[in-house]
Amino acid sequence: MLSRINAELLQSELQQLIEKYYPAVNTAGFRLSPVAGLTGESWKISSVAGNLLARHQSFDKQIAGANRRRESAILRHVARQKSGPCVRLYSPPWLIVDWIDGTPLTEQDFATPATRQALSRTLVNLHQLPPSGYRLNLQQQFALYWQHIDRRRLTPRWLRLHQKMISQTPPAPLKLALVHMDIHGGNVLNTPDGVRLIDWEYAANADIALELAAIVRGNGWSAQQQNLFIREYVNAGGYQDITLLQQQVNRWIPRVDYLMLMWFEVRWQQTGESQYSEWAHPLRP
Repeated sequence: MLSRINAELLQSELQQLIEKYYPAVNTAGFRLSPVAGLTGESWKISSVAGNLLARHQSFDKQIAGANRRRESAILRHVARQKSGPCVRLYSPPWLIVDWIDGTPLTEQDFATPATRQALSRTLVNLHQLPPSGYRLNLQQQFALYWQHIDRRRLTPRWLRLHQKMISQTPPAPLKLALVHMDIHGGNVLNTPDGVRLIDWEYAANADIALELAAIVRGNGWSAQQQNLFIREYVNAGGYQDITLLQQQVNRWIPRVDYLMLMWFEVRWQQTGESQYSEWAHPLRP
């Protein structure tokens, strides 16, 4: 969590940015409020001139894999599709986007057939866009995370697993596409215009099967839920060889599990918050 002093510094910095680039918002008056989230440091700008969301790029965020420059470029890339928020300003270290009014899905809502079908259609549309200029390199990300975990938590089995993940060639993509890579109930909003996705800070080009594996593992779905979701994705117009797609998702699952483990461990090291250690525990070798 942000300290009170850091929060005040960020508020002051953001206020100066608004005064410089948004005179109408500044004149109309605005209120800043922190937005809750696993990585924090996002602020809602509330104003009669319109609501915005400001996202800060900190060193901790960079280590965790977020990149506001990449996020800005990708949101501009998907702008016509309207699956994410519209970019209003990128002025390092700040990215300001439209605030999307909607209701985040609960864990129960997220697992319903209707939601899975709507999400499948959204993913198919996303995966049909031309790739962006940013390629996800999992092995590079593993190596970066490795530098920022607590060495006292390592075990011989973990060392062997890490060497395996770094040295083995990842599966060749079935289809390289733009993927979101952080889809869970809190990042899927029900809006009057349908389902929309927020928090694109990990989006990049990668295999569509990696995206599906990340959704399945990140949301703790059973094998039955996985099979249903993949079938709905295919029925929505996604990759049509369901057997090959299922096999590819399963190939990616060990790497997704390791990505989650390393992210939890990095966030535990950065914040000291016990929830990250608890989430990492069942994934630890």
